[in-house]
Amino acid sequence: MKKTLISVAVLGAVSSAAFAQSNVTIYGIVDASIVNERGGKAGNVTKVSSGTANASRIGFRGTEDLGGGLSAIFTLETGYKVDDGTLDNTSNALFNRQAFVGLRSKEAGTLTVGRQYTPWYNALAQVGDPFAAGLAGSAKNLFPAGGVNVRNSNAVVYQTPVFNGFSGEVFYGFGEQSESDAGRQVSAALSYTNGPLNARVAYNNRNNDQATGIAPTIERGIGRNSLLAVNYDFTVAKAFFSYGRNKGLNSVAYPNATAYTTVAVPASQDSRDGLVGVQVPVAGAGKVIASFIYKDDREAVNRDAKQWAIGYMHDISKRTTGYVSYARIDNKNGASYTVGGNTEVGTGDSAFNVGVRHSF
Repeated sequence: MKKTLISVAVLGAVSSAAFAQSNVTIYGIVDASIVNERGGKAGNVTKVSSGTANASRIGFRGTEDLGGGLSAIFTLETGYKVDDGTLDNTSNALFNRQAFVGLRSKEAGTLTVGRQYTPWYNALAQVGDPFAAGLAGSAKNLFPAGGVNVRNSNAVVYQTPVFNGFSGEVFYGFGEQSESDAGRQVSAALSYTNGPLNARVAYNNRNNDQATGIAPTIERGIGRNSLLAVNYDFTVAKAFFSYGRNKGLNSVAYPNATAYTTVAVPASQDSRDGLVGVQVPVAGAGKVIASFIYKDDREAVNRDAKQWAIGYMHDISKRTTGYVSYARIDNKNGASYTVGGNTEVGTGDSAFNVGVRHSF
């Protein structure tokens, strides 16, 4: 009997230790808003929308302490629509937002494998855009933040530790075609943080070639995106600046290429993007956000565009935020840029939204 009690005590202690070393978190965002869009061929559109400030999502994040400063990590994250309860992607992929597993070392950095964000997009959303890629003022409306520029599957990502404020990130996405380079994607970023200063330089390179398997590879060239993103916190206000260069096929894609015409407008293969913006704290619980973005098309057709945007976010509680925003785009020479939010691309050249976001 005594031996049995000792065995049970030891087993309980071991189980408790193992549980303490492992951690799985369920997290998510529920974001719903009322949106009014104007200026497109569909006329005035008023709707209930999901994911205007931040995409609605539910995810699972886990870590296991392997000892010696090394941990196993994973993330599985899916997006959904609050307005109708469906998945927010047309492919019906279960974990369409993120799905990766890897190892994290305090001294050597982090290595992960799976579906992940690109360093280029992280630079824009985390550093360069005062709207954080959401609300009507999202930089995604004019910057080329769509499709594989945002995230891609079959990717290996390495993140360095922070050294004197500097850190780096490298992303390699396998095209998984019979020709090894066809469809592959490379992205990288270098970051520097020092007190109120946060700066990041990022690059994205997408091989558009298509391997046929029975004939020579269809060569379609390379799409390249480079980005400088900076913000500086002056305490009374935080200033933002971004500048991007885009060159080659698929370096830019219209979020809604048929918003104003029945035939899709061809996207530019040579353009520049510029953004200046600001966040101003208000009464401790809120902030006013504003930005101006200029799209400079370097092709002969010269389809330029400008966006003005303003918004306000108010923290109702630690996890719940109310928001309101408005943005307008001035398209030139048949350009087809639209005012959307974080998740939806929009139907016209102006939009107003008011909503609430809850995190858990």
